[in-house]
Amino acid sequence: MSVANLVLRSKQQEIDALRHLAHKAEWVDAIGQLVQRLQRERGASCIYLASQTQRFAEVRQQAVNEALLHEEKLRQVFSAQMDPAQGTSAQTLSLMAWALLGLESLPALRLQIDRQAMSALDAVAAYSHLIAGLVELVFHMADTAGVPSVSRLLVALLHAVQATEEAGQERALGALLYASGHCQEAHQQRLLHLIDAQERSLRVFGDFAEPALRARWDELQLAPCMATLERLRRALCVARPGTALDSDLSHTWFNACSERMDGLWQLQGDLVQRLREECAARIVHAQQDLQDSRNLLRLLRENPPQRTHAVDRFFETGSTHPTPPEQADHPPTNAEPTPLRELLRTQSQRMAQMEAELEATRRTLNERKIIERAKGVLMARLGMTEDVAFRALQKTSMDQNRRLLEVAEATLALPDLAFATPASGARALQ
Repeated sequence: MSVANLVLRSKQQEIDALRHLAHKAEWVDAIGQLVQRLQRERGASCIYLASQTQRFAEVRQQAVNEALLHEEKLRQVFSAQMDPAQGTSAQTLSLMAWALLGLESLPALRLQIDRQAMSALDAVAAYSHLIAGLVELVFHMADTAGVPSVSRLLVALLHAVQATEEAGQERALGALLYASGHCQEAHQQRLLHLIDAQERSLRVFGDFAEPALRARWDELQLAPCMATLERLRRALCVARPGTALDSDLSHTWFNACSERMDGLWQLQGDLVQRLREECAARIVHAQQDLQDSRNLLRLLRENPPQRTHAVDRFFETGSTHPTPPEQADHPPTNAEPTPLRELLRTQSQRMAQMEAELEATRRTLNERKIIERAKGVLMARLGMTEDVAFRALQKTSMDQNRRLLEVAEATLALPDLAFATPASGARALQ
């Protein structure tokens, strides 16, 4: 194995990884298109059930029809992934199977809604469970991308996806409250949690997104729909449990939330497009580097180092006064490095920078997973809701002046005995 072969193979693998990522961006787009329709179907179905089928029957049916169309497109994308040439991993195939399992449950779910055989809240939970499986596929794609140079784009995309799904759940729960005509404390708590979760996701999006996309999100914050949404949010969150609500506002709420979500979806579409463009540009650049590598190797062969010329002169046939190689002029100490060495040095620096960016990306995603697991532990062992569990972690973090991640790690490290009772569990957390 030669140095030249290693250099060329490394560059070729970089090109292959970029091509695979560009291909994945296509099916991430297909997943997103279906998720968007399912989110709309979820919200419309919620109003349909909460209003005793008096509202949103046509909106729901239109959403169902659009979802069916995009479901078929996603199935075609999944089918293409079965080709061994795609190199789809076992875990990816498993997640695809889970997502298809959810899609196959949709006809029965829709039939139950048609017959009013389930509550609006159960419908929200069922759709959210299905959507979560599809969103997990997007996260898995980013986690296994293996292309550090686009890591910032991927982190921005993931948190935009997360924020949009949280906004979709908020739309459904708020629609449930307005369409039912009365306020419930448990739903209010869920709304507060979803609003807070969106803000956290969008902060990370803002940290990693390109300036142009951040500016567009800032513009969306000033849109008229945001003022309407904030007014309706406030009415829901401050109302006393059992307070009567104007059911006619369910349309206004749904439309304001939908306009905001459409803006978020547009940002996601732009991020996917930027991902495609970045992959295409880097493939071209890498191919140029690959070609330059060949040219550099050719030049290297045609222009050997000075010391080899001295050896050639020394052993030249018919030479009467050969010059010993040890007396040959040494190259100046400030001589330029050979083209191949320069290529290796440049590539090493680039790879080091890319690895640093990838490590930062992995750290961000890993911290999110640890905090989510800690919330799950508190919910399972202490019977807390997701909102209460997160606020418990957050309060402990502030009280002890420790990072939220450290508190989450400490929670996961606690033995089962510490959670024997809610009181002891709360003290253990503190």
